[in-house]
Amino acid sequence: MSASGSPPADGDGPVRGPVRPSGLLDVLRVASVVLDTEGRIMLWSPQAEELFGYSAPEALGQYAARIMVHEQHLDLVVKLFAEVMRTGRTWAGAFPIRRKDGDTRLVEFRNMRLLDDRGEVYALGLAVDQTTVRRLERDVALSTRIVAQSPIGLAVLSADLRYVSVNPALEQINGIPADDHLGRTIREVLPLVDADAIEDAARQVLDTGRPAVDRSMTGRTPADPDEDHAWSVSLYRLENALGTVLGVAVSVVDITEQHRASLEAETARRRLAVIADATTRIGTTLELDRTAGELADVAVPGLADAAAVDLLEAVVQGRRSTLGPAEPAVMRALAVRWGDAADVLSAADPPGRVTRYAPDRLITECVRTALPVMVPQVKDEDLARIARTPEAAELLARAGVHSYLAVPLIARGEVLGALDLTRTRNPRPFDEDDLLLARELASRAAVQIDNARWYQNARDTALTLQRSLLPSHPPVTGGLEVASRYQPAGATSEVGGDWFDVIPLEGDKTALVVGDVMGSGIPAAATMGRLRTATHTLASLDLDPAVLLEHLDRITGGLDQAIATCVYAVHDPRARQCVIANAGHLPPARVRAGHAPELLDLPTGVPLGVGGVAFSTTVVELNPGDRLVFYTDGLVETRRHTLDERLDRLLALLDHPGHSLEEVCDLLLRTLHEPDNADDVALLIARATTPDA
Repeated sequence: MSASGSPPADGDGPVRGPVRPSGLLDVLRVASVVLDTEGRIMLWSPQAEELFGYSAPEALGQYAARIMVHEQHLDLVVKLFAEVMRTGRTWAGAFPIRRKDGDTRLVEFRNMRLLDDRGEVYALGLAVDQTTVRRLERDVALSTRIVAQSPIGLAVLSADLRYVSVNPALEQINGIPADDHLGRTIREVLPLVDADAIEDAARQVLDTGRPAVDRSMTGRTPADPDEDHAWSVSLYRLENALGTVLGVAVSVVDITEQHRASLEAETARRRLAVIADATTRIGTTLELDRTAGELADVAVPGLADAAAVDLLEAVVQGRRSTLGPAEPAVMRALAVRWGDAADVLSAADPPGRVTRYAPDRLITECVRTALPVMVPQVKDEDLARIARTPEAAELLARAGVHSYLAVPLIARGEVLGALDLTRTRNPRPFDEDDLLLARELASRAAVQIDNARWYQNARDTALTLQRSLLPSHPPVTGGLEVASRYQPAGATSEVGGDWFDVIPLEGDKTALVVGDVMGSGIPAAATMGRLRTATHTLASLDLDPAVLLEHLDRITGGLDQAIATCVYAVHDPRARQCVIANAGHLPPARVRAGHAPELLDLPTGVPLGVGGVAFSTTVVELNPGDRLVFYTDGLVETRRHTLDERLDRLLALLDHPGHSLEEVCDLLLRTLHEPDNADDVALLIARATTPDA
């Protein structure tokens, strides 16, 4: 059944029941008149009433010539009528008529002789307004010309979506003669296109009558079986004048060039988006592993389903590396990312692992030649050269790796490593556009990775120097039990110049020192080493703490404009007291049984290296069991809180007398020191003990 509830009126196939008539005769409004042999009107149709203006009672029994023909053609019409009745030949012609209302029209006539079952003769006259006929003729001619000569492919589908007609343009688009279309479905004619979507749209058009305009269809046709094409398809329901559904009209326009241009534009847009993303996301820190991870994050899923970033181990260690033709590549995995390709993870080297790749591996070829390696269609023999082991190759095959791309990471003329890319879920193989994008990403990221590498090497050097300069003190010295911690700055910051010291003196005395050289890196660590050496030398002279700081101030002033803060305290267990001097440092905290933890009220003083300001010494009681807590500002300073808030938090954490010194050190670092803190932390806690007799 058609969408209107009636059988389709397309005239194709066997008739299985009554069908609605065509509306064409209703459009023509054909008037029919039956005359006897004398020319009198015997039958008068409603269309005749409409055309000539006479009702049936007015016309019946009248001579037809008098009411149907203009008087100037009366003799000719009577003669022609007699000829039809005598010979039986049909006559056709056009004459003006005068309607009852006096209006004149040009009418086409068809006259033929009729014979009834009793042998009596009649004449049948058919008349149509010639204006209507000419309009329909023009419409048909126009439609025929448009369909035949249009560069747009046009077709008519029946209500069951089989081809009824096809124009020459569609023959050319499909590469199939029109006759080979007729009676077949789109899927049968064009098996390599997305026929389901178009047929679904056609059914919806049949059901609703709403056109489907500019629907896209892709695929291949016999006209060009080796290349994909794209078409814009529009569908319209066809109905006759009575509303009977005739089928679906289909227009097809080849938009392959526009489609390709659109794809190229989208590819360019995606490439620019990935590059822009890389610009903002790669190199946010100077941490090597994080920078490599940022590169992998940009590559997945923007470019690949899985990505790995590997550096030559020699490069990580700060050495240049060149590979000979027969040399393996020793690589350190820095980052691995995967989107929907989680199966690839089991075949990849986990971050931190150092792996030796044989000379025939593709990643070895990439870093040896400093050239990209692309395998658009991965075969089994390729997997053996991609993976590090046969087992890993089997895992890659199981994961569905079908395309591979490796690009070298080159910075300042040196090959650092490689960006390794694979596709599993994305059906497209890597192409030249992908290679261009991957090289752009690798080029941008390599500079950031190289910066992070050199920074990390410098930071490791400074940290090694700093740790070598820090003391290794016994847990108990003189009348004190001591615990300490040193926490370097976060990985994104340079090592600072924080230090602490525990110096045994004569008479069971102990000097406690905590200081902080302003600045960072190797210069700060070197300055810290000099000040620590000077402090040891001056402490052996048993100087008053204020005097000792004055000497350190002069020494610091001569060290390339260095500035440092410092607290110097000398504990005397027999006197049960500490004498303390402060050079611009945060005050130590004292914890005593039965008292709330407190910050010692010391004159702040000025930092070492400023010069010209005297220091003062303060004496504080320190009985057995009492604790002194020395620290640098990296423990308590943050950008989100005031210093008073952080010092209050410190005192609150110290109000736990049951903890050992080691536990208190861990508690303070764990609670107060933030991972992204850009400053070192030196922490020293001393508890007074009962002196030996």
